[in-house]
Amino acid sequence: MILCLVFYSMVEVATGFATTLWAFLVLRALFGIGMGGEWGVGTSLVMEKVSPRWRGVLSGLLQEGYAAGNLLAALVGLLVLPRIGGKIVFHLAGHACYGWRILFFIGGLPALLALFVRIGIAESEVWQQTRHVNWSKLFLAIVQQWKLLLMTILLLTVMMCSSHGTQDLYPTFLAMDFGFDGQKVLILTAITAIGAILGGVVFGLWSDRIGRRKAMVAAFLLAIAVIPFWACWPESLIGRQSVTKLMVGGFLIQFGVQGAWGIIPAHLSELSPDAVRGFVPGFAYQMGALCTAPLPWIQESLHPASEHGYGKVLAIIALIVFLSAIVITSLCPERCGAKFGDSHPVAAT
Repeated sequence: MILCLVFYSMVEVATGFATTLWAFLVLRALFGIGMGGEWGVGTSLVMEKVSPRWRGVLSGLLQEGYAAGNLLAALVGLLVLPRIGGKIVFHLAGHACYGWRILFFIGGLPALLALFVRIGIAESEVWQQTRHVNWSKLFLAIVQQWKLLLMTILLLTVMMCSSHGTQDLYPTFLAMDFGFDGQKVLILTAITAIGAILGGVVFGLWSDRIGRRKAMVAAFLLAIAVIPFWACWPESLIGRQSVTKLMVGGFLIQFGVQGAWGIIPAHLSELSPDAVRGFVPGFAYQMGALCTAPLPWIQESLHPASEHGYGKVLAIIALIVFLSAIVITSLCPERCGAKFGDSHPVAAT
């Protein structure tokens, strides 16, 4: 985890010095290596160290660090960009626009966390008891869990679609369909991030009481209910659009989507046997992200065929994804409150 933090922070700062598109893309690929490794090891470390009684709520706090990062990025953007002329246009040739570079320089601050991790956090006792003595035994243990890997990759794919499908093109939707400027988009982004943080904690806590799957299904049902407000489509259901409706819809849909996401660290850690808990959650997470990568392109390509702008496209795809997530979540096994430290097969409850 220390290596990942230091590596991706260094690459993040280096990205701010990129002068060509190719240099930028190479640095982002390198950044992905460090960032991709951090989630898996961080999740397994935290979940193995907390009490099973509070695993769900701590899972929500852990996962919604993602939303907290979005919130901080939006706030930093509001503070930094206006002071440098408000130029948010992404530009690599020359040095005329420094706004995005400054944000990458600030993004290097997580390197300071490595010192805290080194001094203030001990290794998991579960890992110390179950770690493999060599790479070959670790690889064999991973191969033996191929069914678990396929199942978790499928689950994480729909989860990634629910998150990226409601976030990536939403700023474009606000700008193109409603004419919002950069400042308004950042404010709406901050509001949705607050909803995400609260949703992750609330549903994470609830999952400790009613189970992981039931809490995730409830979160997605909420997200389905607020799609018309979030995307302002179809307009016949909600009447004339307003900023207030967009704010409420954005807040509530992320409360639901990230509420389901907040359960994922605990859910995957409990499904993963001790021997591969450091690998399975992180691998499934990143494979899900890879499988989801074409989604923004699909949304964008469908937009010209829509008579109602981005709202119709975002709404229909979100509905399909949320329903798929409910089905897949319901079919997955569950080991809510599992005791770590004992080897176990994956079994449904």
